[in-house]
Amino acid sequence: MGKDFLEGRTAVVTGATRGIGYAIAEALLGAGATVAISGRTEAGVSEAVRRLTTLSTGEGGRKVIGKAADVRASTEVEELFAWIDRETGGPDILVNNAGIGLFKSTADLTVEEWQRTLEANLSGAFYCSRAALARFKNRGGGYIINMGSLAGKDAFAGGAAYNASKFGVTGFTEAMLLDHRYDNVRVTHIMPGSVDTGFSGGSAGADWKIAPEDIGEIVLNVVENAGKNSGEPGRSAALKAS
Repeated sequence: MGKDFLEGRTAVVTGATRGIGYAIAEALLGAGATVAISGRTEAGVSEAVRRLTTLSTGEGGRKVIGKAADVRASTEVEELFAWIDRETGGPDILVNNAGIGLFKSTADLTVEEWQRTLEANLSGAFYCSRAALARFKNRGGGYIINMGSLAGKDAFAGGAAYNASKFGVTGFTEAMLLDHRYDNVRVTHIMPGSVDTGFSGGSAGADWKIAPEDIGEIVLNVVENAGKNSGEPGRSAALKAS
């Protein structure tokens, strides 16, 4: 792929202060995109923007910006996208990456834990996609990439809330594709297995796990290949990496 094939495009990555989201933001920035990131805390967002800006120094003035937003709150999502409009002119690419993992048996889950998991992992993807789609109408189309999980097809003990949220993302992604496939909107669902991020308190450094940077590379491949098929209706690809 061309080194700067995303020059002139704006990409939004949620949950991008660390782990998979940070690696995706870094990859998009390296491909020439202006990147807008979000996370739950101002401190985390500011530090990620600082690190990404350092990495992009000398790369033709590539821009990375960030704003704290809790994707569980639809009002904060609307404020985030209005801010992105003012700063960049609007998004061309959305990566719904923000999410949490709470792993307990069904009997041990509290109502608050259940709601928090589904709101972060599923409702947040809907709120952000809805905001992006409204803007894609005026921009001639766009790309939405939902970060799912193999937990969205394979249930496991202790995964009641997480499985439910990720199965939901699978269905949501496929339905959104059908809704907007003739609007020049490309929809992709990436379903990694275990990624070496320390997600949900786990330890990082296991060499058998997928590297976050590999997911960033997959996102670049998805966007570039979708662009090559611009004459086709929008499509969904459930890319599985285990």
